[in-house]
Amino acid sequence: MDDSHLYHETDLGIPGLQAQFWQLSAPPPEHLIANVNIVPFVGDQCVIIALENGAVDIPGGTLEPGESYMEAVQRELLEEAGAELLTFRPLGAWHCHSTLSKPYRPHLPFPEFYRFVGYGDVKIVCAPWCPADGEQVVQVSLVTLAEAVTSFKAQSRFDLAELYMLAAEVRRR
Repeated sequence: MDDSHLYHETDLGIPGLQAQFWQLSAPPPEHLIANVNIVPFVGDQCVIIALENGAVDIPGGTLEPGESYMEAVQRELLEEAGAELLTFRPLGAWHCHSTLSKPYRPHLPFPEFYRFVGYGDVKIVCAPWCPADGEQVVQVSLVTLAEAVTSFKAQSRFDLAELYMLAAEVRRR
């Protein structure tokens, strides 16, 4: 697998934040998890979401105060993909270091934290909830792995293309 983007240090598109992806078989320390993502599958198909701004993305987001990472995964799936979580397996995490003066939200770990990523099976049960303060999802698509990879690469999101390839490879094992 081509890991030339996924495993290199990146800024994740956020100024003042440096991140390095590590493949993991268990979650990082829960008190250091600030964000979660999931590479969701429905059978052999991948779930990808399209946002109002035209970006193709992976479901996930920031933990709410007092929320566990599993609660956040379940909430984010409903909000962004209209999906119910059936299974979840750890895949990896971006270990992040912020050089900003304060955390993104006061309850989040800072300046060191993790953006935890898993993969799993989901069931589409409704339209995305799209709360007013969250990403506005305009489309949820079930696609082949090749189509997901092509969609991410077309938007120069090589890290997400490689993340989906990694999830599919680990899932097959």
